[in-house]
Amino acid sequence: MARTPTALLSPADQERRRGLRVMKGVALGALIFMAILFAFSFAFQQQIPALAYVRAFAEGGMVGALADWFAVTALFRHPLGIPIPHTAIIPHRKDEIGSTLGEFVETEFLRSDVVRTKLEATAISAKLGDWLRDPVHAERVSAEASVMAAGVLQALSDDDVQSIIEDLAREHLIAPEWGPPLGAWLGKIVESGAHHGAVDMAVESIGLWLAANQTAFTGLVSRRLPSWVPSIAHRLVDDTVYNEAVKFVAAVRADPQHPARIAVDGYLDRLADNLQHDPATIGRVEDAKSTMFDSPRVRELAAQAWNTAKSGLLASLADPESGLRRRAAVALAEIGERLTTDAALQRRVDSWVVDAAVFLVDRYRHDIASIITDTVERWDPAETTEKIELMVGRDLQYIRLNGTIVGALAGLVIYSIAHALLG
Repeated sequence: MARTPTALLSPADQERRRGLRVMKGVALGALIFMAILFAFSFAFQQQIPALAYVRAFAEGGMVGALADWFAVTALFRHPLGIPIPHTAIIPHRKDEIGSTLGEFVETEFLRSDVVRTKLEATAISAKLGDWLRDPVHAERVSAEASVMAAGVLQALSDDDVQSIIEDLAREHLIAPEWGPPLGAWLGKIVESGAHHGAVDMAVESIGLWLAANQTAFTGLVSRRLPSWVPSIAHRLVDDTVYNEAVKFVAAVRADPQHPARIAVDGYLDRLADNLQHDPATIGRVEDAKSTMFDSPRVRELAAQAWNTAKSGLLASLADPESGLRRRAAVALAEIGERLTTDAALQRRVDSWVVDAAVFLVDRYRHDIASIITDTVERWDPAETTEKIELMVGRDLQYIRLNGTIVGALAGLVIYSIAHALLG
């Protein structure tokens, strides 16, 4: 099986490979030692009968070492390259191992009761609140969220967003009739008398304009008089009109029941009724609306609205001192403080998190576990084998070493018992 070049391995894998080589050398050294010991004792046991015990010890050690070498090697490759059945188990059964591992994770770790028990034993909201109430952490979350939000905004297609805004505007703003809602709204205003403040402001504005623009009345009426009327009469007429206008506005301002006010109330009341029930009035409003919001203008307004909102948001998200970023950080810190001190809120948040996690696990646990299965299926058999061997191979070499020692002791015990009983 081809080895992955050392340069392509991570530093951790390179260290594991060095450790594996060392342990393989130790296990092989133990086998060689047992072989030498066996050869020596076998050669001289006739002259020194006690060496028979040493031979049995070494013989058992060799058997144990060879048996465990075969077992460990058979996991990863064919021993000595011989395609013995049921060897090279990992490369041949990689997909089955991945499927079994995924099924094990799904049935044992992604069960709703396991997830619920674990999460209920964890004070999620309290720990989150304790971390989040630190202004440094709150600012960090705000900064990361700003980067993410800016990335989303920049990734969005301007044309698509503008089309959505245009469609929403047409559906919810332009398509519905304006007359009846405006009439109902105006009727409620007139009924409650809320429009009186606007009338007072309008009358006051007219009064202030009259006080500052008396010259605007010069010739307003007198220029329409016959030419034979004396000029003094012209000035008298203009002054009279101006003074009457000032008196009229003052009277309206002073008298809440002035006929002009009552006339305004009546007009607004009739207008409110017509907007709701008069087809002609409703039609005129719809015509005005259509003229105001023709297709090119709606598209232009949508583009302007999106571009303005996008530019403003991007500028605020990019500036750590912007009001948006500062308020977000403060709000996050306040949420963290509440999560730390409010026991009722902690219980609600923990309950939401647990229920949401259990729901997601119940609904998607097979999909989650399939990540393991699909990932293992995509792995190259040789690389998979080497990765697994690097992870557990060093410990498996201890099995070889232990097998050598246990085999040696077993051989010695068996020989001793047989010699004691059978002579």
